[in-house]
Amino acid sequence: MKIFSEFNIPKKYYNSIILIGNFDGVHLGHQKLFKKAREFKKKYKCKIGVITFNPMPKMFFNKKLNHFKLMNLSQKVDQFKKQKVDFLINQKFTKSFSKIKAESFITNYLSKKIKTKVLFVSNNFRFGNKREGDINLLRTYEKICEYKLIIPSPLKKNKKVISSTKIRELLSNGDLSRANKYLSRNWEIEGKVQRGRKVGGKIGFATCNIDIGNYIIAKPGVYSVKVKLDNTKKKIKGIANLGFRPTFNQNKILLEVNLFNFNKNIYNKKLVVGFIKFIRREKKFKSIKQLTNQIKKDIKVAKSSFKYS
Repeated sequence: MKIFSEFNIPKKYYNSIILIGNFDGVHLGHQKLFKKAREFKKKYKCKIGVITFNPMPKMFFNKKLNHFKLMNLSQKVDQFKKQKVDFLINQKFTKSFSKIKAESFITNYLSKKIKTKVLFVSNNFRFGNKREGDINLLRTYEKICEYKLIIPSPLKKNKKVISSTKIRELLSNGDLSRANKYLSRNWEIEGKVQRGRKVGGKIGFATCNIDIGNYIIAKPGVYSVKVKLDNTKKKIKGIANLGFRPTFNQNKILLEVNLFNFNKNIYNKKLVVGFIKFIRREKKFKSIKQLTNQIKKDIKVAKSSFKYS
């Protein structure tokens, strides 16, 4: 899959099927879109391209929205590849780009620059300066700019739309099981191992400390996890605490992972932490002994959870 940082793409990518959106999580609803796009690809014998924005517009306009993403760019690219996407335009979202008029985005970018053949957007898609553009405007220009507009109905589960917003809500509430079902895979955080205060090692449970960056903060607590190390396929089982370590008066959100039967030095190595089961919420313990006793119980629960994952 080819990745571009702007709309100036080679001619061989012209006249493609284009999907526009953040595609945060690349969940079941998104996967339905890609399946439909592949049907059009077969019909029209053309490529599939995705237009997404970095940073996400919502995060650009709200600087306080630090923890919001379900995935980072490399994870998104991996999922796009699985969906047979041929190219990605990862447009840098800037103040000047945000001020482009909706009509100009259609005529100059979608039509003139990349010559869109088929355009997929959601029914609530908004674009252009002050979000002035919508699907009605896209319909107005459909014949003028010679593209076919496709607005698939959203995927629903129990009469509720599967969306990135819904998955964030589920993770925040500790409903990891449903979040993973909507993603069709285990939710993952990718990050580098950092040097910590080595508190875990002192109490007999050495941990890998990972800064979660701008990932969504799932419900603080203890989780069973499966971890991939530096792009290896092998997954290592473990237990993780996502939170503020109240027993040690930590005030910064941190992901700490204890890997079972593993004692290698992996500082600065990239880990992909897959969340399997929410075990319990974060709690402040009166003593280190209480904490270690609870961790032992948590590990038993974690190990039993792997039988069903």
